Amino acid sequence: MTALQLSPLQRLQRRTYEILDGAVADSKSQACEIFIAVLVVANVLAIILESVHELHEAYEVYFHYFDLVSVMVFSVEFVLRVWSCGMKYDPVPGSAWQGRKDYVFSPFGLVDFFSTVPFYLQLILPGADLRVLRMFRLLRIFKLSRYNSAMDDMFEAIRSEKDSFSSAFFLLFISCLLFSSLIYIIEGPDQPEVFPSIPAAMHWFVLTIISGWGNVDPVSLVGVILVVVTQILAIALAAILTGVVATAYTAQVQRREALYEMEVREVLADGVVTEEERLKLKSLQMRYGITDEQVEAIAAQVQAEKKAS
Repeated sequence: MTALQLSPLQRLQRRTYEILDGAVADSKSQACEIFIAVLVVANVLAIILESVHELHEAYEVYFHYFDLVSVMVFSVEFVLRVWSCGMKYDPVPGSAWQGRKDYVFSPFGLVDFFSTVPFYLQLILPGADLRVLRMFRLLRIFKLSRYNSAMDDMFEAIRSEKDSFSSAFFLLFISCLLFSSLIYIIEGPDQPEVFPSIPAAMHWFVLTIISGWGNVDPVSLVGVILVVVTQILAIALAAILTGVVATAYTAQVQRREALYEMEVREVLADGVVTEEERLKLKSLQMRYGITDEQVEAIAAQVQAEKKAS
């Protein structure tokens, strides 16, 4: 269905989707992104400052009204996103609900929902102690990842290297069983209050792996050797996982640049860049997090290859 065949309400719905999702790189979409980003940062700062008892007592009313306004804005944003995502796909039967379902159950949709729901639960259950749930407001910081591809790149990198991570965690699990059993056998008789069981020794192992020290000083020589080996293992595992993530992240960034380069080649194939194609490239640039310098380098390379051929 073309734009001319859309009803006024459908055109408004599509335009709303383009602005909120950044599907079209124009001034209204950028202004919307900046406004949401600034409001999110201000909310996180307000939550941090509100945790200071003196500031909370002095400015409690202002914090409350700022949170109220923020929740109203984020709620309207959530409703508009659910409504406008009906135009994510071509308007064929069933596609509207598919677009809405994709958003609601996406990480961004869940963050948008859970970052505002504690406020409404407090209204529904005014006498309940929901202080823990109110900390869900900090989830609003993840709304910023919608406007930056870094987190998407990181998750995609981890997903692409899931076999390597599975192997590393399997090694960690085997090491946990082995070293916990050994430290229980060796140090248990001398420190029964610290190592009364293998699960307690596992707790020591996890603390040692994470922090480098399990809050326990061994009393035997073999126990000292086990602690040193466990700390070396922690360093080795951290190095392995860091290397895997760094390599996968670099590959993911290069993959995005390659996809963008393919789009540039396709656009420049006929030697004419239409306004629609320019906006499409600009939108992809923002989505992939590609800098203007990278864009210029890719365009220059493509132009040089065309001239050479």
